[in-house]
Amino acid sequence: MSLCINRFPVASVITGLVLAMTAIGLLQMPRSSMSATENDAAESEPLQLAPAQEGLLITSVVNTPSVEGAAAKPVDPHLTMGSETCVKCHANEVKVWKATPHQRTFDELHRRPEAKAIASKLGIRSIKYDGRCVDCHYTQQVDTASGNVHAIEGVSCESCHGSAKQWLDLHHDYGGEQVTRAMETPEHRQLRLAQSVAAGMRNPVNVYLVAQSCLRCHTTADEELVNVGGHSTGSLDFEFVSWSQGTIRHNFIDSDGQNNDQSSRDRLRVMFVSGMIADLEASLRATAEATQKAKYGVTAAKRADRAAKRLLSVSQKITSKHIEDVLLVYSGVTLKLNNREQLVQAADTIAEIGFRFAAETNGHVLAPLDAFIPPANRWK
Repeated sequence: MSLCINRFPVASVITGLVLAMTAIGLLQMPRSSMSATENDAAESEPLQLAPAQEGLLITSVVNTPSVEGAAAKPVDPHLTMGSETCVKCHANEVKVWKATPHQRTFDELHRRPEAKAIASKLGIRSIKYDGRCVDCHYTQQVDTASGNVHAIEGVSCESCHGSAKQWLDLHHDYGGEQVTRAMETPEHRQLRLAQSVAAGMRNPVNVYLVAQSCLRCHTTADEELVNVGGHSTGSLDFEFVSWSQGTIRHNFIDSDGQNNDQSSRDRLRVMFVSGMIADLEASLRATAEATQKAKYGVTAAKRADRAAKRLLSVSQKITSKHIEDVLLVYSGVTLKLNNREQLVQAADTIAEIGFRFAAETNGHVLAPLDAFIPPANRWK
């Protein structure tokens, strides 16, 4: 899916769009302009062509719903396997998860006064069973005996990596019954990752897939939940690197389960920009649900505009065709009420571009952004 967009200079189209949005009244821009940091457009060398990171560009090779370029979705209870399946191979990862707020949600959220107040305003009888709460805060599974759906965990492995039933066998097939991960050939690994993603796994081999999972819930795409229930509009201070590389980081793969390694500098750079693109995608999806000029719609539109401005700032420091294309897509939409079709179409296109940005960009070309990437002492 693509949008027909005239290729004007990026700065010009963004400026024109902001003025247009201000005129229609949904987005009220402050008089102050971008910060000095954002305005500091460092000169950089044109982007040098470099080979894509091996195994990151995924092509659908099995006849199941691929997550490549697709919006992140809630867990499907019919396809949920549960963390007890993951722990067999990822014991240390699950141990880290059990110490996070994501896991504690299962026991704590429904007891919190603020959650009860929101539920009361919306007439929700069970926080653990109402779809609008469960979609982000819990993991549900269908009981095979009774057919009933029930919450089994909080924000779990499958909340971020996708319901596992269709990709689990592919994910841990290293080339034969007697073949371990350490013995797997590079060719088989690339095929395995491609098949897993094509079967619905949000594998962190492509960091945009994970960023989408984060922003699906750290952006509240439910107008009534905010305007009537009083729920927050999302995590407005969310930044992908700092929110994913602290207490919830579980990167044991390269050390065969021994060390929770920090991501490489190149990977952090790609994550930094991928998070901005995913923020814009999610904010457009949220704005698409706006039907009233109230807190929800105004906040979602402002967040989308903020994400676009950050990407514009990035485009002034490095050269990236992917980022240029994202901004051109954004320049073709209007952040207004009841504009769902156009905004969702733009978000879908940005999702495709974001996936390919993460797949095709070597982090070393993003080095001019190092001064802006949150350092380890700011990771949550």
